[in-house]
Amino acid sequence: MKETILTNARLVLPAEVIAGTILLRGDRIAEVQPGRSHLSAAEDLEGDHLIPGVVDVHTDNLERQVLPRANARWPSRSAMLAHDAQCAAAGVTTVLDALCLGDLGFDAGRGQTFLDGVRDLDALGDTGLLKAEHFLHLRCELPAQDMPQALDPVADHPRVLMASLMDHSPGVGQYRDIARYRAMRQRQMQLSEAEVTTRIEALLEQRARLREPQRRWLLRRLAHRDLPLASHDDDSAEAVAQNAEDGIRISEFPVVMEAATEAKRIGVGVIAGAPNIVRGGSHSGNVSAAAMIRAGTVDALASDYVPAALVEAAWRSVTETGISLPAAVAMLTDAPARMVRLADRGRLEDGLRADLARVAAIGDLPFVRQVWRAGERVA
Repeated sequence: MKETILTNARLVLPAEVIAGTILLRGDRIAEVQPGRSHLSAAEDLEGDHLIPGVVDVHTDNLERQVLPRANARWPSRSAMLAHDAQCAAAGVTTVLDALCLGDLGFDAGRGQTFLDGVRDLDALGDTGLLKAEHFLHLRCELPAQDMPQALDPVADHPRVLMASLMDHSPGVGQYRDIARYRAMRQRQMQLSEAEVTTRIEALLEQRARLREPQRRWLLRRLAHRDLPLASHDDDSAEAVAQNAEDGIRISEFPVVMEAATEAKRIGVGVIAGAPNIVRGGSHSGNVSAAAMIRAGTVDALASDYVPAALVEAAWRSVTETGISLPAAVAMLTDAPARMVRLADRGRLEDGLRADLARVAAIGDLPFVRQVWRAGERVA
């Protein structure tokens, strides 16, 4: 069985950082020890940090590879390989591809991205070509007319590890500021104010008619899977509490502090966006992720739309919020692994999967130098 010895590293363990050595045997971590190995076969990591492989439970990055420019759709399988390479280079060894089910009239191409993404993972997932291990996160747009017909065929797919209930209607959640929403759609779609206003009115009517019955249908359809369920863009404490009563125990990207605080109070896990930390705030004008971390309401970080944001967000969290490096790294590794019930990864610990990332820094900017998945070097 293949053995790899990595030494002279700062090992980021669950409760501390130590100077030490790690032995990989096959696809597992065999030993974690303090001190330096003097064996000739040991690889010297030159004092860099060694962290568990990152577990990204929500990334839309595939969509950005599929559509690198407006009206320039890329071949889906090539896009999947590019997306996978970017994830691995960012230290992400486990990725949940967050694919959108349902169109509210502005993102028609997302339906094809979803169908292609599932097909490509089926084709590539077991070939050894993918550097990271990929699973599916179903992002279900509750008011979309086509959501049920998109979900039904994949509800039992073995790669599905998580589903989130979304509502991107104007006036709620991420888009609760309708004036901001209207300006965004005019800019993005090159539509007139009157055209966007007409579309908003139609969406609000559609939401009133479809959201609740389709929400109830989705919860029934997925009940037998006992999947981790998340709500998306919670904008009130009441929304978090209602979701929790229905078995939705993760609040993904809450948009106001009130929602994150309520989630923490009742034991609902909270996911925040790493780009929010790297950019210094939300691109949509919502609550600061750093402020939520300072308030102790964040359990996990997800890349959202930039895989490389994860490691940088962890290091920034240490300097900007005062949490320890082990606590910051756990938001990328252990906590998300537990959320999606992957008990075999997320910590540098004997017997767990040998998923690792070597992190160095230029000044205060961390970057990933090497990555191993299941004991094999992938980046």
